[in-house]
Amino acid sequence: MSRTSQRLAERWYGAVRWMYRSGRPGTLARVMNRISAIQFSAGMLSPARAMTLEVRGRRTGRLISFPVVVAEYQGGRYLVSMLGNDANWVHNVRAAGGRAVLRRGRRQEVRLEEVEPGDRAPILRRYLEVAPGARPHLPVDRHAPLEEFERIAGRFPVFRILPAAARTREKGRSGGVFL
Repeated sequence: MSRTSQRLAERWYGAVRWMYRSGRPGTLARVMNRISAIQFSAGMLSPARAMTLEVRGRRTGRLISFPVVVAEYQGGRYLVSMLGNDANWVHNVRAAGGRAVLRRGRRQEVRLEEVEPGDRAPILRRYLEVAPGARPHLPVDRHAPLEEFERIAGRFPVFRILPAAARTREKGRSGGVFL
């Protein structure tokens, strides 16, 4: 990467971090997220991995929707919280027992199953490969060795996307039992 490109990237990352400076999206980020959520739901002008996640608010019960990037890894599909454990959507998904909806042209009811921290590192690395907007938020370079991702894995929740009706008792890749 040239020195000029590197400086531009650093400025861009700084601007993105500023929009989320309190750990939550500020006004500008909320507006941009709303536009992206509408765009991704319709499946317009965006990559196929860009979708809208809908989940019920744990306090209000209102349907909350926002843009997400789905990372595929070893045949599975995953969502990652780029803002870490304290992101509202993470708390809402946990409170909803993993029940949520993904939208991209059509509505797909899903169950989000949290991945154990010990299994997150390769998924986090894949996520940074496909989600450039998340790169300023994770304190690891996307080309870093897996050990660096293992170091931060406990701070960034990862959820495996399963069909809503998926209920098995087999042991999953994350070591948990699917119910």
